[in-house]
Amino acid sequence: MNLIIRLLITAIVAYLLTMILPGVHFTGFGGAIIFSIVLGILNLIVKPVLKLFGLPLTIITLGLFTLVINAIIILIADYLIDSMVVDGFWWALIFSILLSVITSLANSMFSDGD
Repeated sequence: MNLIIRLLITAIVAYLLTMILPGVHFTGFGGAIIFSIVLGILNLIVKPVLKLFGLPLTIITLGLFTLVINAIIILIADYLIDSMVVDGFWWALIFSILLSVITSLANSMFSDGD
């Protein structure tokens, strides 16, 4: 149940962010739900590989390269999903930063303490 709530929070936040950011677009809320599922799968499979290969750059930049890895994950999701359009790397970077901050806050508010 916790997984479904987290996916819904991610979908809602992503959909609301597309109303604020002119460089990220969904065709509808269904596209945001598909995005949250694909994002979860990419974070599970692709992100650890990118973090491993990017470890030297992450160390050199004191962790800031992780933001670039998050933007790359958003761009991969954009490539895989037809109902999502990201206008470029910088929009993906801004979107990923805002998405991670807002979903972290929302998940902490709706967590049941376990």
